[in-house]
Amino acid sequence: MKLVIFGATGSVGEKVVEQALEQGHQVTAFARTPAKLDTQHPNLTLFQGDVANLPSVEQAIQGQDAVVCVLGSGKSLKSTVRSEGTKQIIQAMEQTGVRRLICQSTLGVGDSWSNLDFYWKYVMFGCILRKVFADHQLQERYVKQSHLDWTIVRPSAFIDGPRTGSYRHGFSSNDKTSTLKIARSDVADFLLKQLTTDTYLGKTPGLSY
Repeated sequence: MKLVIFGATGSVGEKVVEQALEQGHQVTAFARTPAKLDTQHPNLTLFQGDVANLPSVEQAIQGQDAVVCVLGSGKSLKSTVRSEGTKQIIQAMEQTGVRRLICQSTLGVGDSWSNLDFYWKYVMFGCILRKVFADHQLQERYVKQSHLDWTIVRPSAFIDGPRTGSYRHGFSSNDKTSTLKIARSDVADFLLKQLTTDTYLGKTPGLSY
């Protein structure tokens, strides 16, 4: 497939690019500084752009089969790049006729709030990452209000580790048995699997070990 990946130089984005190329996809890596990607591949196109710039986003999306959004805010805890960037992506997709969107959010948004433990509810998202969490909430709202073929993936806390392909997904909002951790490589694995299945079309699966 022809994919454009927004947030391609982030810690998850790099894994998505790498695995997508392994799977034979044609990948457009959209980032402010795409040269940060160490990867070189004949099926990889680096696209330098700002996700806040609609014409640039439209140009990158034109002619693609699907869009993978793994936007992050780097070290900023106050950035709204996820929600505002996703809003631009949605508008560009609707204008260019590209319909399939796979968007990475976070476990805890919506009905998955009850999957979290005290620490994540009241220390991390309740205090330290409060604005990051609010940005994810707004991001999801924009996606759900769109007319696209979307899947929102809600991973738990990122850890380093190999791709195992062995993780829990789509568990109920009442589930309390997750470790609340997932390797970035396995997040990328699950995101890309959504390209070839409609199991979670219009749904918000959680993802954790």
